[in-house]
This record gives sequence, structure tokens and C-alpha cells, in this order.
Amino acid sequence: MSESFQPRSSMLPYGQQWLDETDIESVIDVLRSDFLTQGPAIQAFEQKVADYVGAKYGVAFTNGTAALHGSCFAAGIGVGDEVITTPLTFLASSNCVLYQGGTPVFCDINLETYNIDPNELEGKITPNTKAIIAVDFAGQPAEMDRISEIARKHGLIVIEDAAHSLGADYDGRKVGTWADMTMFSFHPVKHVTTGEGGLIVTDNEEFYRKLIQFRSHGMTRNPDEMTRNDGPWYYEMQSLGYNYRMTDIQAALGVSQMDKLDRFVHRRREIIELYNRELADIPGLVLPYQHPKANSSWHLYVVRFLPEFFERTRKEIFEKLRELNIGVNVHYIPVYLQPYYHQLGFAKGLCPNAERYYETAITLPLFPKMTTEDVKDVVKAIRVAIDGG
Repeated sequence: MSESFQPRSSMLPYGQQWLDETDIESVIDVLRSDFLTQGPAIQAFEQKVADYVGAKYGVAFTNGTAALHGSCFAAGIGVGDEVITTPLTFLASSNCVLYQGGTPVFCDINLETYNIDPNELEGKITPNTKAIIAVDFAGQPAEMDRISEIARKHGLIVIEDAAHSLGADYDGRKVGTWADMTMFSFHPVKHVTTGEGGLIVTDNEEFYRKLIQFRSHGMTRNPDEMTRNDGPWYYEMQSLGYNYRMTDIQAALGVSQMDKLDRFVHRRREIIELYNRELADIPGLVLPYQHPKANSSWHLYVVRFLPEFFERTRKEIFEKLRELNIGVNVHYIPVYLQPYYHQLGFAKGLCPNAERYYETAITLPLFPKMTTEDVKDVVKAIRVAIDGG
């Protein structure tokens, strides 16, 4: 029997930012300065993130999707090129390939880690394959040692979509040091926020220069890069770029938030330990698995309700939790099940593990500002929801 639980007075979201007065003051300082965009705060933020992960270069973008688009451009993805990625991700991880005229190729997931399965990866490689986009689902790094080895063997570029994993490490190395280019996201539900924002880190100077141009109309003012120089005012558009520039207002917030990253990740890990302890006794509830080499930064806490153990369906459990003001979510619908991807020829059945996962998964609330009582409310609500209360 479940214990009684009255609905919370307000919805507990699945994720939420945590801002304090230092964050607010950092933004006010920029508003009082001479630069609202393309100023010193951008470089400070780029350097802060690059230094944290141990990369040479950082390039900030308006959002994570724009940053992924930039990485595909820098990698030279174009018409006829194939890029292997996972279907268990947000739309941007494969849309960025389409933006460049390339073809996404979906590789199934490992049903323990929920990340792309390296055992399936090599079988997806063809003469047209140019890159791999590995996604660190829920904060757990993909198996980057195996992925990198496969990529080197076949001469492929590796892009790591680390939107979920800032602050994580794999095999003793920070996320941001494994791939040719790594993308971080700064949406409000992520580990630190700039409101909206994304950033690519890389050690490759050529990629760095291409990313810098791409985010600003494909344009350069660097005399060393120009074909001619008419004078101090002169600039050249050398490729088809976009206006993907972050503002100094956002970057200043990011610099301040980065000072709190380790504390935020530590608190997320404390919440995970509490969830794992409180939910361990529920039969048929699959708790997250962590790969032995991975030290997740826990962006999401996803549990799976195996249908043979519960009288209620996943949808009924989900709806009951929402009724109790627990802001659960589902991450993600496999990308190729979207109507647009059906138009491209993708069909159900392509990645059985990803589809099996999707049919059973619910994302529980997880963010650093959660209290222990908040976590206990989620646990109580789950017991009510599965027992039909």
C-alpha cells in the first residue's frame, strides 16, 4: 500500500535555474558598460569554460543548436556526407546535420547507459561517413575511448554533444577533452545558464577559426585571413555563415554561473544518492545505471517503469504524477519517429532499444535548488501513482 500524499501546492519542475545576487550584479555591470554584445565578457566566458574542461579554445554561440550547427560546418559536413548519431537525444543533435545538407544515420543505444552503443557503431560506417556525433545522455558521458578509437580507425571527426554533461568526466578526463569538438548548452535547465546559449570547445585551431567566422556571417576582419585589404574598415565574407553571436549580457551571467558549477554538480549527485536509496525497493522500477568509467554530472534522473510489474500504464503513472504537481517529463522521443523524419524515409523499428526505452521512461525532477523534502515528495508521489491512489 502506498502512503497518503496530498498534491503539492505548486508544480515542482523537472529542472530549474539557480540564480543569486552575484549573478544579477554581473549582468547589471554589463548593462552599465560600453558593450552589450561582441565585448570582453564573451571572451571571458569562452576562456572560463575552456579552462575548466582543459581545452585550448572556446567559441560561444546563441544556443546549443547553433553551436552544433557550427561544429558540423567546421567539420565540413555537406551534401552526400553521413553522420552517425543516437536517436535518443533532442532534435538538434541530428537536425544540425540536415542544416548542412548531410544525412543523419541513427545507431541504437545501449539499454544500460542509454548512450550510443559502440558495439553497433562500426556497422553503421560507410564510405560516405564523415563524422560521429556522440551524445552524453542525462549527464553520463558516452564511451568516448571506444568511440574515439573507432573514429581514428576510419578517419572520422568526433563531435560530442555534451549539452547534458558539463562537469562530468570519463576515464579520469573532463568532458570537453575527448572529441574534436564538444558542445555545451546553457539553457536554464542545464548545469549553469546564460538564459540561452551554447559553446564549442576544441583543441583544433582550424576548427576554431571556422567556428569564429561561422557565428558571424562567415566574415573576418583578420588581415592574415583576407584575400586583400582595402584599409582599416575592410572585412570579407569568406563563407556562408549566420548571426549566431552570444551577447555580453548572457556571457557575464555565464561567467558568474561557472563559479558555482562544481557546487551545483555536487548537489545533483547528493540528490541522486537520495533518489537511488528511496526508490531501490520498488520492483520493476529501473534506476539509472552509471558506466564504471563515467562520472556523470546528472542533468536528468530518468527511471523506467517495466510494464509487466505495474497495473497502471506509463502514461497513467505520468498523468497521476502531474496531477500531484510533480513536474515529470519524458526525454526523449526517438528523433526518427518525428513526422519530418518520416518524410525523409525513416520508420519505426530502426533502433529497437531506443524505442523500448521510450515506451517506459519518465524523467523525475532534478535541479540543485531542490530540497530533501522535495525529493521525498517525488518518491511519495511515485508510490501513490503506481499503487493507484
